Amino acid sequence: MAIMTLLEAIRSALDYELGRDPNVLVFGEDVGFNGGVFRVTEGLQKKYGEKRVFDTPLAESAIVGISIGMSINGLKPIGEIQFDGFTYPAFDQLISHASRMRTRSRGKFNCPLVVRAPYAGGVHAPEHHSESPEVFYAHVPGLKVVVPSTPADAKGLLLSAIRDPDPVIFFEPKKLYRTAKGEVPDGDYTVPIGKARLVKEGKDMSIITWGVMVSVCEEAARQLAQTGVDVEIIDLRTIAPYDVATVLATAQKTGRVMIVHEAPRTCGFSTEIAAQISEKALYYLKAPILRVTGYDTLMPLYKMENFYLPNIEKILFTAKKLMEH
Repeated sequence: MAIMTLLEAIRSALDYELGRDPNVLVFGEDVGFNGGVFRVTEGLQKKYGEKRVFDTPLAESAIVGISIGMSINGLKPIGEIQFDGFTYPAFDQLISHASRMRTRSRGKFNCPLVVRAPYAGGVHAPEHHSESPEVFYAHVPGLKVVVPSTPADAKGLLLSAIRDPDPVIFFEPKKLYRTAKGEVPDGDYTVPIGKARLVKEGKDMSIITWGVMVSVCEEAARQLAQTGVDVEIIDLRTIAPYDVATVLATAQKTGRVMIVHEAPRTCGFSTEIAAQISEKALYYLKAPILRVTGYDTLMPLYKMENFYLPNIEKILFTAKKLMEH
């Protein structure tokens, strides 16, 4: 297996599937000649030509609208939106059309498209460039929402997303593009959508998280281990559909649950997770479910970003409160 960054793993998945399936197309703003704003698609246009890897105007709604038309006519479009906050102009196309195609046509058509977008904070970017909108899309029946946190998962989940018969929103944690490195299986490697990853086993408390926060929670768990607290970490990997069985199993095992995500707290996806645990595993709990999240504000500009985001200190503080019960 090769060692890759998360960015390289995504590129390898696109390369593999472009080579395997002639119906796969990659397009978006600057993805062709320039190879994308982060260079994820670098070299793909030269290898596969301008008819399969091409640039589009700065028009996110058009990128998704074109994808819908392509997908119901047998193609496998992969549209890139340059940043998470710019998926909003395409929101109507996604929720009013792509997500409903199978139901609206009574199963006559499906909509196998992928929308890729750099996601979340941690790089001190300006407004609209560091959003965490996963819960918006998770709320829409018919859409799948994926957030990888390792290079291997990035490749495996993206191949699964491209081959999925329905629309998938694939959020790529931009902070991890070049900072996350790891072994990536060669060839045809897939990771199932809807299956969480057990990052670390533990017995005293569970942390459920995804994206950039996985590595933050791992470091917090290492520091908690020095105080005798054994933490179990679950990387959700897929927000919709999410792995309820694994969430309930870890809650029942440790009896103490913390949920960590970058998005604002109110109506963040932690709310759904906490509700499921409360409904189905309440009597296993030794303490209230606690959350470490972003605040109910827009992601602040770079000087305040570190204050806004969950960090090790906030996780350690919350873990102490959990263990005191």
